[in-house]
Amino acid sequence: MCKILIFGGTTEGRQLCEECVRNNISAYVSVTTEYGAGLLDKSGCVTILTGRKNAAEISDFIIKNTIELVIDATHPYASEATANIEKACAECDMEYIRVKRESEHDDYGTYFENVKSAADYLNNTSGKILFTTGSKELSAFSSITDFSQRCAARVLPIDSIISQCTQLGIKQENIIAQKGPFTKEQNIAHIKKYGAKFLVTKESGRNGGFEEKAAAAKECGTKLVVINRPEESGISVSQTVKLLLERKNA
Repeated sequence: MCKILIFGGTTEGRQLCEECVRNNISAYVSVTTEYGAGLLDKSGCVTILTGRKNAAEISDFIIKNTIELVIDATHPYASEATANIEKACAECDMEYIRVKRESEHDDYGTYFENVKSAADYLNNTSGKILFTTGSKELSAFSSITDFSQRCAARVLPIDSIISQCTQLGIKQENIIAQKGPFTKEQNIAHIKKYGAKFLVTKESGRNGGFEEKAAAAKECGTKLVVINRPEESGISVSQTVKLLLERKNA
């Protein structure tokens, strides 16, 4: 019977899903969108769940399906999702594991504690900006003077997200609707295409393509604007897989 619930939608989530399939470990894997579900291995031992869930819905699922272990492999910046998962686990007295993405830092970049401080900085600059932070943060950047003229955004190829971009004033020709991570060469091509003087990114780690963005910005002479990752504790994917195998073989 399936007793493990994994929250994914990230590279780490996909890696854990693949390991469960490879080692015949039964698990539920929860992702937000159908697009994310389409990236996962749907072999028999893994059940894919789609849709955003609040704490009450997570608690209800844990209880109804007699879950014994919850693994949070959501994005490092998905603070609301993690808060909901943690709250549900606390209410259910459920064992909880946070998968922590490996951090990366580059001395070339200028780092900011949050989106607002990065937006304030950019508002006192001039030149085109390429945003690679994803769609959720774009509204906070829309306060930048001449946002629609200065901005190009790289987002997931999902109709609702593209519509959100256009509603914020981003021109259709300035939207890169592609799924990453991207190579250094792809990042360079995007920087050159839009003449970006600034590349805005989260400190998304190796799995989020941070190293390739930083290298591309350096080569192009583009300023790298980085939003710091929230502080958190957790274990790596490999440590999580080891734990799952130990539980399976116990």
